[in-house]
Amino acid sequence: MSRADTARRWALALTRRPSVTGTADEASFGPWLAAELTRAFPRAEVWTFAVASGDGRHCVAMLLRGQGARTLVLTGHYDTVTVADYGDLAPLAIDPEMLAPALLARLRAKAGSAAETRALDDLDRGDFLPGRGLLDMKSGLAAGLAVCEAFSAGDAGNLLFLAVPDEEANSAGARAAAPMLPAFARARGLDLVGAVNLDSIADDGDGAAGQAIALGTIGKLLPFAFVAGRSTHAGFPLAGLNAAVLAGAIAAEVEWAAELTDAAAGGTPPSLLSLRDGKAGYDVTTPGTAFAAFNVLTVSRGPAAVLAAFDALCVRGGTRALAALGLRAPAAQVPATLPVVRFSALDALVLAASPAAHTAARADLPADTALPDLCRIITARLWQASGLSGPAVVTGFGSMPYLPTRLSDRPEARRLHAAAARAAQDTGRRHGTAIRLDPVFAGISDMSFLGEADAAALTVIAAETPVWGGAIAWPDHGGIAGLPMINAGPWGRDYHTPLERMYTRYGFQVLPDLIAALALQMLGSGGRP
Repeated sequence: MSRADTARRWALALTRRPSVTGTADEASFGPWLAAELTRAFPRAEVWTFAVASGDGRHCVAMLLRGQGARTLVLTGHYDTVTVADYGDLAPLAIDPEMLAPALLARLRAKAGSAAETRALDDLDRGDFLPGRGLLDMKSGLAAGLAVCEAFSAGDAGNLLFLAVPDEEANSAGARAAAPMLPAFARARGLDLVGAVNLDSIADDGDGAAGQAIALGTIGKLLPFAFVAGRSTHAGFPLAGLNAAVLAGAIAAEVEWAAELTDAAAGGTPPSLLSLRDGKAGYDVTTPGTAFAAFNVLTVSRGPAAVLAAFDALCVRGGTRALAALGLRAPAAQVPATLPVVRFSALDALVLAASPAAHTAARADLPADTALPDLCRIITARLWQASGLSGPAVVTGFGSMPYLPTRLSDRPEARRLHAAAARAAQDTGRRHGTAIRLDPVFAGISDMSFLGEADAAALTVIAAETPVWGGAIAWPDHGGIAGLPMINAGPWGRDYHTPLERMYTRYGFQVLPDLIAALALQMLGSGGRP
């Protein structure tokens, strides 16, 4: 069987096994995959390890030994987003060969949007295959497994295949694997020389952007503004300061702000993800607190610089709002500026004044609550316990941090960079296509935990994140694997939608050969990977 046929077989098998994030199917996928790998690779060492005690989800590892200690990691996630958005096609969503004609018939009957028209053209030509999780990212895992099937005991080096859950939520799988990889390597006498993430790339064009190796990944932070005002009866609004109004002014100031737009991360500007007041329900009292959280992508800036720029925007937006209110009602004696308090300062203040209140702020938190909402609740409790009064804004980080990665100047990182360039050139020539090198992978990915991220940045993030050490459990040491890491995955269109589809020629033919060429360059010339 050819490498392309092997990749297709594995891609269909993996896709047909459901693994929606946060479901029992995700929990059962790891043991199922381990059993499949054990059957398919009788000479390999296959094992699983739990994401956390009592979690139920498992990372799956497979070691194929060749000659020597040099080892390349091939990794990706196996969880997917829901299939509910497929509507009446949901029963077919994870069977690409059954879904393709059904989705094509639906689009022929009614393809209203530009995305649907483009999908109709793609499926009509027959060079794209649809399916939930096929593009994102089971066909990437399949390409890695196709390379593993061709790897023999006589080849140079070793391959470590690693499949993890939960990338679509909080990357619990990669975060569990990162501190364990060094121990695995020591116990088995391996030298982990690099890693290839197999995640997918979206390209709405001709594939020029999708057919790429990324030499790093963007980072993502979620700075928040907890705004404290002064609540009052709505019949006497001049007696207070509406926290929601101030939060809205901050949101307007931060939205698309150049100060938080990193050109190295593709120039994507910041954007508001959540805005809500602190009231439990409707009444005629103005909001005393409000909470806003923002998506910020970064490559060249660390968390300290991001939060400093965010603080300045909060001050500017809030001060402008206060000035406007002061002009409208001079008798209200509106303050001239909006003070900023860092979360770490608020936390330390309450700890010093009342250790019991500090502990109570993180006790009895509601279950099944999103991380930003938990941060809002903790900050609100600490603010109430602090004795401070508004108007003011508390800033911090409100969710799981994803750190940017780039290949360093370490010898193995330089070798991986050179291997990527050589593999892209050689594989592109063999297949008559162009494969480019990009500085960063444009999507949030597990590379943030497995690649060469700046672990020192976590010190800043930890101090300013209310749920750090609780809902975000992070090891004191080893939370970042620090492997030289690149991304080489399939390309397609419209992932996370019912139109998700993968370009088959690249995913099944070119990509496995590209990964094999990378492995050959990194592990040596002792055989054909």
